[in-house]
This record gives sequence, C-alpha cells and structure tokens, in this order.
Amino acid sequence: MNKVKLDQEERDLLDEFERDNFTSTLTEKRKSAIQASAEDTFKKDKRINIRLSGHDLSAIQRRALVEGIPYQTLVASVLHKYVSGTLHDVTANKFSK
Repeated sequence: MNKVKLDQEERDLLDEFERDNFTSTLTEKRKSAIQASAEDTFKKDKRINIRLSGHDLSAIQRRALVEGIPYQTLVASVLHKYVSGTLHDVTANKFSK
C-alpha cells in the first residue's frame, strides 16, 4: 500500500479524528437546508434535445466510457458545472503568455 505523507497539522487532525474527538456543530435547520439543496441539484425533471456533430458525440461517449458513467450523465454534469460557475477552461491562460 502506498502511504501518503502528512504534514504535522494533518497528522494532528488525523490523531484527533481517530480518538473520536470531533463533534458536529450542524444544526437541524442547516442540515435541512443542505438536504433540500442536494435534492434540487440532483432532481432531473426537464428534458432537452440537442444536435451535436457526430465527432463531438463520439468524443463525449469515449470520455464517458473512460469516466465509467453514461454519456448523458457526463453532459448533464458539464452543463451543471457551467451554469454553477465551477467549470474552468484549463486552456484559457495557456496562450496569454
């Protein structure tokens, strides 16, 4: 097994966790809010139709196969990340130097 090297702070946290010294400060109100947000995130209640080039669809299907998920799930995930602002273009700054 490949051991992960931890710094001192990480070792201290791990020790405290293993001694069961952590207590949750999550309130029922906050827990309910988080659960409602999660349910809304994963609710799929709308359908769309989209036309793609055969090349793009094949590339999406190959990427989904590598990820081990259905290609429609991959497309939905990418769209969700885009609209939530968490999708980042890794090539955006590549040519600005």
